[in-house]
Amino acid sequence: MRVLFNKKFLNHNIDSLAEGHYRIANFPGFYEDENADGERFMSLIHPQSYIDSIKEACFNGDMLAEVTLTPASWEAAKSAVGLTVMASLQGDFAAVRPPGHHAKADCASGFCFFNNIAIATQNLVNRGKKVMIIDIDAHHGDGTQAIFYSSGNVFYSSVHQAFSFPFTGNASETGEGEGKGYTLNIPIMPGSKDEHFLKALDTIISAGHLFNPDVVGISAGFDAYENDRMLDLKVTQKGFYECGFRLRRAFNNIFAVLEGGYHFEIKECMEAFISGINVGSRPIKNSFDHEMSIG
Repeated sequence: MRVLFNKKFLNHNIDSLAEGHYRIANFPGFYEDENADGERFMSLIHPQSYIDSIKEACFNGDMLAEVTLTPASWEAAKSAVGLTVMASLQGDFAAVRPPGHHAKADCASGFCFFNNIAIATQNLVNRGKKVMIIDIDAHHGDGTQAIFYSSGNVFYSSVHQAFSFPFTGNASETGEGEGKGYTLNIPIMPGSKDEHFLKALDTIISAGHLFNPDVVGISAGFDAYENDRMLDLKVTQKGFYECGFRLRRAFNNIFAVLEGGYHFEIKECMEAFISGINVGSRPIKNSFDHEMSIG
């Protein structure tokens, strides 16, 4: 799993103390710029009228979803979608801004304007793939859930902090219509540590085995981290490594996209997760069986 990145993500919402460029300020120099304009994919999820309204808001300097937009925001948003689609086709990690999982089809929310993982997922569905989305961001991905709530081709699952924004993601939310049974939410209590996070992940993995997806997409927010400034979970970098390891042992075809995380150690958390993915992809060594005879 490689990291897909572009320096233009640093030019969006620069000075914010919430979803600001500080989150990925140390990425240049470690990751090469990848270019991918995702504007043509946006309409897979979002109405053209909504896309046009976001573009206009960027060029007018409007405030939406707690963010003052600029023309650089539009460039970042297009690249975020493009690199997420690229990651979904290559099995890579799209390290992007702005994030996406709170964005509904026609509504920006929670620093999110276009739902990067939903767009990439719909592109895969259009190619005949069954997709499971596993959202490990500690805020529930209400936008992604809403988009696929009635879909039988996409299984949305989330482990997140209970009683936090956006105050959705109850265990009772399980899908509707053709999507009934294809939404799984596991809220965990504030103060939860690695063992609680990983226990929830194991439950999601078990459900994923029953769904048998062709591709698994990870909404990889790192605000469950013990040093996050917005939430109160206590997941460590070792916990994120173990998360990646377990996911890759469970599923062959995985991609990921950066969501939240409001601290100065996103790169370290992300690399721990990717290390777990990459180690988990290695074949399990066969132990020598002393019961076998050699003739």
